[in-house]
Formats: sequence, structure tokens, C-alpha cells
Amino acid sequence: MSGELLSLGVSHKTAPIELRERLALTGGQAPEFLGELTGGGQVQEAVAISTCNRTEVYLVGADAVEAETAALGALARLGGIRPTELVPSSVYSLRNCDAARHLFRVCAGLESMIVGEAEVQGQVKRSYETALAARTTGPLTNQLFQAALATGKRARSETGISASRLSVSSVAVALAHEVLDDLAGRRVVVLGTGETGELTARALAGAGAEPTFVANSRRDRALALAGRYGGRATGFDELHAQLRGADMVLASTSSPHPIVGPEEMQAVMGARHDRPLLLVDLAVPRDVDAACRAIPGVTLYDIDDLQAVVQRNRSVREGEAHRVELIIEEEMERFARWLGSLEVLPTITALRERGASIVEQVLADNAGRWEDASPADLARVEAVARAVVQRLLHEPTVRLKRADEERAHARLQVLRELFALEEAPAAQAPTAPPAEVRELRRRSGG
Repeated sequence: MSGELLSLGVSHKTAPIELRERLALTGGQAPEFLGELTGGGQVQEAVAISTCNRTEVYLVGADAVEAETAALGALARLGGIRPTELVPSSVYSLRNCDAARHLFRVCAGLESMIVGEAEVQGQVKRSYETALAARTTGPLTNQLFQAALATGKRARSETGISASRLSVSSVAVALAHEVLDDLAGRRVVVLGTGETGELTARALAGAGAEPTFVANSRRDRALALAGRYGGRATGFDELHAQLRGADMVLASTSSPHPIVGPEEMQAVMGARHDRPLLLVDLAVPRDVDAACRAIPGVTLYDIDDLQAVVQRNRSVREGEAHRVELIIEEEMERFARWLGSLEVLPTITALRERGASIVEQVLADNAGRWEDASPADLARVEAVARAVVQRLLHEPTVRLKRADEERAHARLQVLRELFALEEAPAAQAPTAPPAEVRELRRRSGG
């Protein structure tokens, strides 16, 4: 079945946090979402990526327009909004080569808020594994994500794009340094014990802060982090008391709803006698209600507010970005060759099947003319007939596989017409349109 690769998404570059948090896949929503995408018939393969800075879906569909419409509808239902609210200025839609290149850039860290961040590689890998477990991947998305993850690994091992080990967590702690001056001895409440929470704890420990890890269902994880990085662990039932004594709060849970609301924060600030409190919310959806920003004494930063800090540190890695771009183009050339082979292989298969069917037909037509032939003689005749066809088709097959994209496409058309070959068998992997592959080769200099 032929199909196109399609990617739709929003990121920190195109959409504010208010939209991104509505489209975030939280609490194990991804398998159900992927099942909805592939259950309608317009989408044959699907993988979804959801991080604090992006939600993206990678699809394969026979009709790109129908697949895109289905994906927009699913995203709108996920966010509880009308599809018309997903305006083109917020949602990007990429096809075939452009979609593949974008994912390669995501894995390499070039599309991250922090250029070269390492965490995105693991996030993409886990998203792909989720789709594998949900059985919504297929030949094209499997090849795409394996190639993208290999590209990200090359970018980090062959360049210095991740050398300074900047991350959203480290930038958040740098921001805290700017606001609070010295973090040594500061009491910091850490909401969330996932990957971001641990990275934050590591950065805080290096700065001499005294963290308190607040967790609900993952109390054992909070105890482990407290033992590893110093501080203590507690449950959400003590959150109010912890907020009263804190100098700073760093939030990064996966809760689908705010954990700290304006009423609670108003009460906390009253008990603190308006002693200032810094809150840095790294979660998407947000853990701290935006209305808390208006409460006197509260300074609240969310993930989008960190971009100003990031811009000041951007030059640290941009010198390596060009080298990463070269790696991406090398890997895209490799991916392009694979895409091109998808167009060649079904034709070769059909050609060989046509040769085999001719042998069968000729043998059947002459079945009554071998009265004196033994079974061994008949077997030899059949073997010779099949060998003649195989040798006749061998050289055209080899030359077709070795041809560059332009020549291969032209030869395919001639072969299909000369031998009246049908379309590619349904069992073959989806193919990208030849024009897309040729465009990729042109951009790559191939």
C-alpha cells in the first residue's frame, strides 16, 4: 500500500504554553491517542512525541489530506478545542523529506529550546517504544525513528553540541541564581521526581541548596533522590507547610492539572507575611496556576519565560550546530536511498512474478505434449525454463538497483509499461512520491 509520511505538531517556536499544555499527552494518554489515530482508516502508522516544548505526531497515510484532517481532529479532541483553533501559525505540517529532516533535527537537539540538550533523545526513544508497544508503527515509521535516533547519537558523539550539558533544569537553576543571588542554604521545594526533577536536584545540590522532594504516588523515588542529593522527602499532604518555609519552588510533575492554585498560594503568602517566594514551573501542562503570578510577593516563571535566559546562553553551542547539520544531511541521504528503494523493490518483485507466471502458463499450455516424458524430464524442463527467465531478468534488476534516483524512476516507468506490470503489491512498505525523494537528493547535493 503506497503512502506518504506526514508530521504535524506544535512547539515552543510556534505556540504559547497555553496551547501546548492542552495538547500534551499526560498520564499514559499516548497509547489511546495513537489507537484513535490509526483506528479510522486514514492513518496506517503513527508515533506521537510529547515533551514540555512540543507535541508532534508522525503519520503514514495513503491520502495525506485525509491523514492530516484525521490528525488535526484527534489533536483538537485531545485539547478540547475546535479544529479551527489549531491555526497554521501554531501548527506546522510537514511531508515526506521535510518531516524526516525535522525529526532528525529534533533528535539532534537543534529544535530544542536549549540547543543540543541531551534529554530529547531519550524522550523520542520512549515515544517510539510506546508506539511499538501500541502496535501503531510500520515499515516507514520504524525506519524513520531508527534513523533519527542514530542521527541524534552521532550528533552528540561526533560534535560538541552537548559539551556544556545545558538543560532546561540547569537553566532554571541559573535563573534562580539571578533572582536569589546565592542558593547555598536556600530551602527549595522540588515538585516532581521524574527525569526533570532529578536533573534539577543535581543542579541544586551543586549550588548548595537544601531540597525537599514532594511526591505523591512515587514516595520511594522521592526518598531515593533525597538520599542521593541531600535534603528530605515528603508527601503532598505536607505541601502547604513546605511552601510556607521555602525560598523557591521548582515544579516538574506530569499532572494534567495545576497542583498549586491561587487560593492556596494566597493562604501560603499570608502565613509567610508576604516574604518573597520564587516559583519556576517547568511542567507542561503547568503545575502552578498562572493566576498566582498576580499575588504580591510571588515571582512565577514558566517554561516559556526561560527563553530569555536561554538566548543569553545560545552562543555556547551554536558553533557546533553547523557540524550537526552536516551529519543530518549525511543521514538524510542514507534515508533517501532507502525511500528510493521502496519504489524500486515492488517493481522488481512484480517483474519477477510476471516471469514466473509466464513459465507457469507456458508449462500448462504444453502439458499435453510430453506423453513420453518422465517426471524427471518434466522437472528438468521446468528448471531450464525458470533459469532462462531468471538470467534474462538478472541484469535489468541489477542495473535498476544501481541506478541513481532520476534514472531509476525513468527506467521503472519504462519497465511498468513494457511488461504491463500492476501496481505494487499490498504487502510492500509504503513509498514516498518520487518527486519528494528527488528533492531530498537535490538538497543533499546527491
